[in-house]
Amino acid sequence: MKTMKNKIFWASLFCCGSAAALTGLSSCSDFLEIKPQSEIILEDFWNEKADVDNVLMGCYSALQDEGVRKRMMIWGEVRSDNIMSGQNINNDNNLYNILQENITAMNSYTTWSGFYDVINRCNTVLKYAPGVAAVDPGYTQGDLMATIAEASALRDLCYFYLIRTFRNVPYSTEAFTDDDQRMDLPATKFEDVLDSLILDLESIKGDAVKRYPENKPRYQTGRITRDAIYAMLCEMYLWKKDYDNCIRYAELVINSKKEMYEEERSKGSKSGSISSLSSMNVVDERYNGYPLEADASSGNFFGDAYQAIFDMGHSRETIFELSYDPSPETSGLPSNSAVSSFYGNSDSHKGLLAPSTAIIDEFTAESGRAVFEDKNKKLDARLYQNFDAEGGNITKFATSNVSISIATSKDKPTASYTYYTRNNNGSQWIIYRLADIMLLEAEAICQQMKEGNEDDAIEFNAPKLEKCFRLVNAINKRSICKATVDLKSTDTLEAKDYNTKVLMEELVMRERHRELMFEGKRWYDLVRYCMRAGNTNQIIAAVVKRDDVNSTFAQNFFKKMDAIFWPYNNDEMKVNKNLEPNPVFGSGESTSYEKTK
Repeated sequence: MKTMKNKIFWASLFCCGSAAALTGLSSCSDFLEIKPQSEIILEDFWNEKADVDNVLMGCYSALQDEGVRKRMMIWGEVRSDNIMSGQNINNDNNLYNILQENITAMNSYTTWSGFYDVINRCNTVLKYAPGVAAVDPGYTQGDLMATIAEASALRDLCYFYLIRTFRNVPYSTEAFTDDDQRMDLPATKFEDVLDSLILDLESIKGDAVKRYPENKPRYQTGRITRDAIYAMLCEMYLWKKDYDNCIRYAELVINSKKEMYEEERSKGSKSGSISSLSSMNVVDERYNGYPLEADASSGNFFGDAYQAIFDMGHSRETIFELSYDPSPETSGLPSNSAVSSFYGNSDSHKGLLAPSTAIIDEFTAESGRAVFEDKNKKLDARLYQNFDAEGGNITKFATSNVSISIATSKDKPTASYTYYTRNNNGSQWIIYRLADIMLLEAEAICQQMKEGNEDDAIEFNAPKLEKCFRLVNAINKRSICKATVDLKSTDTLEAKDYNTKVLMEELVMRERHRELMFEGKRWYDLVRYCMRAGNTNQIIAAVVKRDDVNSTFAQNFFKKMDAIFWPYNNDEMKVNKNLEPNPVFGSGESTSYEKTK
């Protein structure tokens, strides 16, 4: 923070590289080409709309940074039941220690500076943008309000990551641009930060851009839109246990996607595009009217939805994503190097991380699956899109294409994979997509249901059970590798099997687990379940499945709620004496707990 003045200057320069490809900005302000670097000060820089745009794009560039992306993966996924050690894990001792739950405050992945860098960039935009609007007639009031909405939402997203990871964190909406400002802020409580984020998003949601021009498709999913803010509010209200508002914002997102879908349908009708129209019919008949990406390219081959969402980007289903490109030297966008390292690439299909044996066993099992439905058999495309059971490696994000064929056998599909090269991973990192929001809504509806089997509970729950099943079943049917899927199929879900609150709640949890596997969601879901229940039983049940963790240790360690969060890094506590360390983690400097197998 002591060099923040220089960091703001470099933020404006950096955005002219990778972020320029995303936004269409061609150059930085002329001011930067004239003024010697040593003489540049903040007040001189903020003169015109382009200055604001440049620093705003620097916020996105900072969010795309490899260090930030790695933490999204590690914080949201690595401690969960999805992951175990992969290949050459000894090359990253900090990651190895996390997998063993041997986490101390010295672990480098407990640093949060990348997220606070984005936060301060956003706060700086919010501080100086109004002054630019006052002097640049080309920067209208509408432009200013849209900028404020965009910068505020990016900042709030970063804080949301931080509180889900560390629980209580230093919170400020002030831009740190002067060495004399007080920066050693005490941590604000989780609930207070969450309330502040919701209040902020509620105040700016109407000013955000609803729809970007069709000739800039990356804008619609690669920048904050009104739908992205609605998605954030949907999830935040779920964490707050405000289920009515969670459902309300989920419906706003779903209806917006349906509106876009209807426009697409209309254009397809007018153009007479057979492929487009057939895709539309699939949405109506197979996906219960929800505009999910269609997965079948023909009767025997599946995998279109995977490629559209994770490789091509700006898909029908995506709400907000971090954009990457397999040819960074020509596109100007960075490649997704974090995935190449952690999940794998064409040189080494197995990265530092691998799917846990508990997950791989789901593929080989004939019955008793805990995540994937026995009823779906081996026809669930996600058994192939998420991981390669035979190779023992993660395929989601590491591959540009997963082609699943049922041409030779209707019961045992075969899959072929196209891996990204080591330095050219172009997978899009999805922050929010439609399936995620649909399942958040289903989870909220479950929490509104009544317990028990009494007549009044059955009557009250009936419409809610029907709605939940419709949401889950649309996503589940999308994944079934069959040309025709209907409610009479013997290998798809049936509503009668999930006719109580408990059964439906378990179904929703499983569907989130298999649909969003390796997307940086699983650990946060487990934390939310535990906070809602007031105990850590769900996390204990998940962690003991991991090969890297001693089950006896895990059962004892996770008895305390503090253990489901992360420790503050030692370096942060040295410069900020107002931070109180998480009591269940060692400092790592002189002593640390040891585990025995």
